[in-house]
Amino acid sequence: MKLIFIRHGEPDYSIDSLTEKGWREAELLAQRTAKWNITDFYCSPLGRARDTAACTLKKIGREAVTLDWLREFDAPIWDDMMKRRKVPWDFYPEFIATHPELFDLHRWQENSVMAEGTVGKEYLRVCQELDQLLADYGYVREGFRYRTSSQTQKNAVVVCFCHLGITCALLSHLINTTPSQLWQGFFLAPTSVTVIGTEERTPEEAYFRCQVMGDTSHLLMGGEPVSYYGYFTDPFQG
Repeated sequence: MKLIFIRHGEPDYSIDSLTEKGWREAELLAQRTAKWNITDFYCSPLGRARDTAACTLKKIGREAVTLDWLREFDAPIWDDMMKRRKVPWDFYPEFIATHPELFDLHRWQENSVMAEGTVGKEYLRVCQELDQLLADYGYVREGFRYRTSSQTQKNAVVVCFCHLGITCALLSHLINTTPSQLWQGFFLAPTSVTVIGTEERTPEEAYFRCQVMGDTSHLLMGGEPVSYYGYFTDPFQG
């Protein structure tokens, strides 16, 4: 099975849609996705994700199922350094350096900043929603792996149009690590493509493994610079 997470195009948050550049990105993405043999499409309910998906769906005459839990990860925390409520990532280095529990699979939710908000509860909710979706394809969560059977749709290719934060949260669940490690350590550019595939080296026991993360080759091939949204310096354009 392949799970493909696609971040929306460059956003115009004021109207929850795309910038002019974002629309160009979405069109270049559509040229890429139109070549894929997709089983099902799913989409966040937020406008910037729906508009990104619309370019692909129109090009191939398909529809996407809207899933509310694919919206951007919504569990704000109080950042004492910034003196405001914010998303539970993009912490300053000095905070990360003094809170190693954020990278402990069994303790990250106990961090005082995370515990102050609803991060743990929301993380559990979206992971359970993902597991239910995977169960529909015959992949049943069992500890740190997924159980399969003769009914499992092992050739399914599923595309989710969504957001940076929720992608990292779901990916951390699939590969059994903390979301903080992905939120802090990885950048997913607008319209970037992340591919997660299953491996079943032991019969009826599957494990998800990341094959591609944050790929923007469709932008580079189309002569469109990679957008910096969600990053704090200029992305590599090579």
